[in-house]
Amino acid sequence: MNRQQDQPYDLLGVGIGPFNLSLAALADRVPGLTALFCEARPEFRWHPGMLVDGARMQVPFLADLVSLVDPTNPWSFLNYLRAHERLFPFYFAERFQLARREYDHYCRWVAERLPSCRFGAEVAAVRWADGLFEAELGGSETVRSRNLVLGVGTRPVWPAAFAALEGHPAVWHSGDYLRRRAELRPARDITVVGSGQSGAEVFLDLLRSRGEDGTRLRWLTRTRALAPMEYSKLGLEHFTPDYTRYFHALPEAVRDRLVAEQWQLHKAASAETLADIHDLLYERTIGRPIGAVDAEITPGTEVTAALPGPCGGLELRCLHRDSGAGRTLRTDTVVLATGYRAAHPAFLDPLAGLIDWDEQGRFRVDLDHRVATAPALTGGLYVQNAELHTHGVGTPDLGLGAHRAAVILNALTGRVVHPLPARTAWTSFAPATLPTQGGAATKEPHHAPSAGR
Repeated sequence: MNRQQDQPYDLLGVGIGPFNLSLAALADRVPGLTALFCEARPEFRWHPGMLVDGARMQVPFLADLVSLVDPTNPWSFLNYLRAHERLFPFYFAERFQLARREYDHYCRWVAERLPSCRFGAEVAAVRWADGLFEAELGGSETVRSRNLVLGVGTRPVWPAAFAALEGHPAVWHSGDYLRRRAELRPARDITVVGSGQSGAEVFLDLLRSRGEDGTRLRWLTRTRALAPMEYSKLGLEHFTPDYTRYFHALPEAVRDRLVAEQWQLHKAASAETLADIHDLLYERTIGRPIGAVDAEITPGTEVTAALPGPCGGLELRCLHRDSGAGRTLRTDTVVLATGYRAAHPAFLDPLAGLIDWDEQGRFRVDLDHRVATAPALTGGLYVQNAELHTHGVGTPDLGLGAHRAAVILNALTGRVVHPLPARTAWTSFAPATLPTQGGAATKEPHHAPSAGR
């Protein structure tokens, strides 16, 4: 029998990752607001395949679920430490960046205690009917809501060169690294593909565990240099609401070009991880030639094709992008640290005809993170971490998560439930006036959140 609640929720969140969990935590203190967040998985887990020992966050601990909007909120990381009697150990540790495992445990602590979070509740389909969103949960229950927020996360990128090997037991994504690491034991030649933080962490972990047992370790990247992530104080101002507003006002073609050019702001590895790799290699070659360590780091190299090897293993055809030289590598296993991208969930298909897609089939998203829709869909459809093309490099950054959640709450309630700062950066990213795509000049957008349509 299909069950349906008596009164619609004000807010239905689909997916419970850090961003929708931030929204749930901030919404928890809004009087009169009814909210439900649904997650198909049985419990909160944050990138469990990459919770490698020693791996740390790339953002400070203040980039928790609530603190940069409401530091008095009981769901802050500091309150989590207090609840676990860890304030003094954290104080003496003097580490601004958390261990990934601790961030994951903190988020689970919040998710398990927020009454609005419901796990094991898969949303099968969402429709617009009678002025409300209707979500089918597993075919046995219908949930209605005035507003819908998508926080379904991203999916692993599987490069075209490896398309024929998808599902092959010797090729898998870094998102499965810890779960499948034991499968690497028989391998004597392991290749990591991808230059971001995940690639660096996997390569470092392999150097620590397999670097002296005769296994050949290889790290291939398309980027021309293993440059560290931008971490200068002014450079980090690209991860402020000020830069988001500036980026959003640019023409679409300019935004698309900037996202590709700004890889070092959000896709590179941390300087600390790169330093750890160098230090480990240095120590292991004391009194020995550099080549004594069977490890190869080759940037500027693209895998153009991957095939099963004639005698087992895999065959990688590679192109050195600067010289144009090609070579064929044979390896036992490949770990693809090739990142993630937003994907359109199937449950949204019933709404597809009511969404105003751009020319590339992407959401058009306003500054309140609301998706443009047909006039008939009067409810608010919002997205989290699906607007890189409209909001820029801060989209996947945890440091902007609480701010985005507050913007969404202010918009869907039609009032300022969370006051937000008018300015957050020393840098002025645009002149006083900025041409619109139509050619007319417009003042910089005001900083007060709108109530949405």
